[in-house]
Amino acid sequence: MERQTDRRTGAYARRRAHFALVFFALMAVGLFAWNPDNLYLWIKALHIIAVISWMAGLFYMPRLFIYHTDAEPGSVQSETFKVMERRLLRIIMTPAMMLTWIFGLYLAWSVYGFQGGWLHAKIGLVVLLTGVHMFFSRAVRAFERDENRRSARYWRFMNEAPTLLMIVIVILVVVKPF
Repeated sequence: MERQTDRRTGAYARRRAHFALVFFALMAVGLFAWNPDNLYLWIKALHIIAVISWMAGLFYMPRLFIYHTDAEPGSVQSETFKVMERRLLRIIMTPAMMLTWIFGLYLAWSVYGFQGGWLHAKIGLVVLLTGVHMFFSRAVRAFERDENRRSARYWRFMNEAPTLLMIVIVILVVVKPF
């Protein structure tokens, strides 16, 4: 019986993820080579797709930490959470964060020339969101070593950080208040 935590299944998931990233990159390169009149809209769409993927991971990771905190270190359940956290981070979150930054910086430069207070504030908040991502990455490594020292309550609180940052970022992008 094949389980999702088996190495073979993990290798298959990695191959699919690499294929998706290569496809995404080729699509972006193809768009720049094709240079359609609506290139901005294509890049914006790719940026939004990357943001949604990154945010999904940032919302889900602390939930995994909450449940992982309750698992006995070394148990089957704990080992399953380790696999889930590692794959979420490496296969979804980190590539999505990198693509978010690449497409976002391109849009900030090509469309707005890095001008506008709202844009500077948004970039600052995305830097904070990246800090949250790095904090979660360190937590994945701590859980991997069975060295988590934080409570489930703490991780419930940390579950709100990406949400609050996302709300302010979306308001800045849509409303452009300054």
